[in-house]
Amino acid sequence: MVDNQNQFPVDKLLNWYEKNKRDLPWRTTKNPYFIWLSEVILQQTRVKQGLPYYEKFVHNYPTIEHLAKASESDVLRLWQGLGYYSRARNMHKTAQIITQDFNGIVPNNYKDLLRLKGIGKYTAAAIASFGFNENVAVLDGNVYRVLSRFFGIETDISSPKGEKEFREIAENILPKNEKSSIFNQAIMEFGALQCTPQSPDCLFCPLESGCKALAKGKVNELPIKLKKIKIKQRFFNYFIFEYDNKIAMKLRVDKDIWQGLNDFYLVENDSIFDKNTLKNIDFIGDYSENIRLVSKIYTHILTHQKIDIRFFHIVIKEEEMNKLTAKNYQFYTKSEIEDLPKPILLANYYKDCINL
Repeated sequence: MVDNQNQFPVDKLLNWYEKNKRDLPWRTTKNPYFIWLSEVILQQTRVKQGLPYYEKFVHNYPTIEHLAKASESDVLRLWQGLGYYSRARNMHKTAQIITQDFNGIVPNNYKDLLRLKGIGKYTAAAIASFGFNENVAVLDGNVYRVLSRFFGIETDISSPKGEKEFREIAENILPKNEKSSIFNQAIMEFGALQCTPQSPDCLFCPLESGCKALAKGKVNELPIKLKKIKIKQRFFNYFIFEYDNKIAMKLRVDKDIWQGLNDFYLVENDSIFDKNTLKNIDFIGDYSENIRLVSKIYTHILTHQKIDIRFFHIVIKEEEMNKLTAKNYQFYTKSEIEDLPKPILLANYYKDCINL
């Protein structure tokens, strides 16, 4: 356990925050729905990228009831480009639960918030603290980094022991008064702007006199995270089947990436096809001679996956169109496709490369 936790310079951090905090819309509201929305968007997204999405959601769904009444397809279409689509699906389902079971009122405490689908410890603490001024510590990656460096903690932050240790420290240094909400925002902002992952500005850091990592020359070594993410390699061959100036697409319903989004005819294989390969594939048959376009290989990086993708644009006949329709594919015009929720890579490729 870390000694002298109560000597954390709370006032110095709060003074830094007052001078350096970014002007962000979710910081000027106590509306728990808006705070929840911002936290969900920013879980895997930088502020600069997430801000326009926050503004779009607030405009389109100004209340939880509006979000609950929206179709999942519309929610995912608005989310398109942010990735990690399960965030949007969970938020949408939870909005329906809050509307139906809580009369549209967000639970006002950490314990009850944790019971809601898609709301974990961090998000529950953020809503409880920022929306309801509950004295509960918020622990995200930025907070882990600040605490690890300041107190010189070398416990693995990805381990159960590390989570417990850092949570105890965060709760211990949290002011148990009206400043707790501001302190939570301050330490998160400090990690985002000052105590950054790479090249932190230690020379002009207001906490440098008490920072153990700086004193021991371990700033770039902390925090420690030993758990390695295993990256799965996948190969997607997409076939853009065109009939009568329309394109075949189908909703992804399996519990895999992009669930709830639409994509083209997909053949996942242990390699990427080329034009010559198609002549030996039964489902293409004679249509290999009707290829309009074979794309370059695109690489799409997700947290746990690396996907190589190639697109084939093939004009088909009525017989093949009927076969695809029987497999639950639908044929859409270009304007209809633009309105469908779909993976951003497919959306960009279709927009840039396909002209119907």
